[in-house]
Amino acid sequence: MSSTGKPATRPSNPQFSSGPCAKRPGWSLQALAGAFTGRSHRAAAPKARLAEVIDRSKAILGMPEGWRLAIVPASDTGAVEMALWSLLGPRGVDILAFESFSKDWATDVVKQLALKDARVLEAPYGRLPDLAQVDPKRDLVLAWNGTTSGVRMPDGDFIADDREGLVVCDATSAAFAMDLPWAKLDVVTWSWQKVLGGEAAHGMLALSPRAVERLESHTPSWPMPKIFRMTKAGKINEGLFRGETINTPSMLCVEDALDGLRWAESVGGLKGLIGRSEANLAAVAAWVERTPWAAFLAEAPRTRSCTSICLTFTAPWFTALDKDAKAAAAKRVATLLEKEGVALDAASYRDAPPGLRIWGGATIETADIEALLPWIDWAYAQVAAEYAAKAAE
Repeated sequence: MSSTGKPATRPSNPQFSSGPCAKRPGWSLQALAGAFTGRSHRAAAPKARLAEVIDRSKAILGMPEGWRLAIVPASDTGAVEMALWSLLGPRGVDILAFESFSKDWATDVVKQLALKDARVLEAPYGRLPDLAQVDPKRDLVLAWNGTTSGVRMPDGDFIADDREGLVVCDATSAAFAMDLPWAKLDVVTWSWQKVLGGEAAHGMLALSPRAVERLESHTPSWPMPKIFRMTKAGKINEGLFRGETINTPSMLCVEDALDGLRWAESVGGLKGLIGRSEANLAAVAAWVERTPWAAFLAEAPRTRSCTSICLTFTAPWFTALDKDAKAAAAKRVATLLEKEGVALDAASYRDAPPGLRIWGGATIETADIEALLPWIDWAYAQVAAEYAAKAAE
């Protein structure tokens, strides 16, 4: 501690936002110098860059042979919506809803697509739904990692190998940081702006052979906007999976995505990326273990995310507050961290229980996490003292 009571060490990079996330260590605008700005994305050289994003992504993730991967509009949200609107309908569908975005997918299925045979399997923040209720005869929509709750799937054992339905997996805060069980999944989506710290607005959509078969055999009963269309004359549009995007991509963002993928390769590929994220979670877990007033929002240790690390406060003075007062107190802690320049955008998601959300994805250095934790101690102590003074008045 310094003479002012503040920690002496500060994180080298205070960017702990859960999206867009921190750039890879050492990143600068010079990384984009080779971008094909001012060029048509359909010209040979720019198109090759788009195809390179697809090929490098498949290789790093270990995507199985026969899977197709496309760059699509509107980030992970666009990729998930494309899958829901294009694939659902032939079977009943189960949706696992346990935080903000997974609840959004439930709203889309139940209220927008208005599918009659849809079951929403819900759980409050901090928990997973009862996975034993998942029916292998039905389609399944899930988030592998709850970005706003810090709760992740512990494994894919609850998904049957001989399932009849398709599994649509929103993996935006899991891809490149967690080992996805590809054999258990049929659609996997993510965005560039999460684990590899890329720029926003572009999504990635991966389809298994079973998903392609559904696309070619099922015609939705609702109108399909152009940006959702993946088939032509009843056959999959193979060009999408070779870099022929539906709409115009940003070649600056493409260059940035490639920079992130090359960096991922330099740190040991998927194994190295997972190791970096898990080390960040371990640092926070060790701090929680010795901190009596803090806890993970995720109740079960096996479900604790190594990317969107969500914390809550457990001290009696905090738990006695009403909902609005808890939100104000937690926000005050995050505001102090931001004012000191040690943690930017570390408040919990607006719909989540009050607390902090620290991004621990692979672009975050564990040393920066370790430098941040004493600052959380300091900021919390300031806020606790403020509330103690108010109570004494």
